[in-house]
Amino acid sequence: MENLSDNFTLEELTSSNTAKAKGINNTPGAIEKQNLKLLAQTVLQPIRDKYGKPISVTSGYRCPKLNAAVGGSKTSQHLKGQAADIKCTATSKAELFNLIKSMINKGELTVGQLIWEYGTKKEPNWIHVSLPYTKKNNILYLYSK
Repeated sequence: MENLSDNFTLEELTSSNTAKAKGINNTPGAIEKQNLKLLAQTVLQPIRDKYGKPISVTSGYRCPKLNAAVGGSKTSQHLKGQAADIKCTATSKAELFNLIKSMINKGELTVGQLIWEYGTKKEPNWIHVSLPYTKKNNILYLYSK
């Protein structure tokens, strides 16, 4: 296993059940791998350190074929290794989202996006975080219909 930070590995940031099921090679290139390391060290690890409990990555890097297979946006930061979808089990995902939002508001963390992904107004299905880009600290809420 290749550690990208204290609590995150390259394997967990590239693992995909969809890729396995469809026989898609989801190996990142050198640039994407550098981005994943930066994501792990500057976004995911600070969240994990503040949260103090395990966080699981449900989707990190996605090669173009995998991104298309899961219906991802053609401009998704997942394609560049700059984004991760995360979950937790120790508390509600809403509590983790609010902790991340608080870190952003206090200047403890800078992200491109923090997204409450679907679910309900009480609990997201997962949380999307990404490296900063032209828009910083863009906090979005997407609810299921």
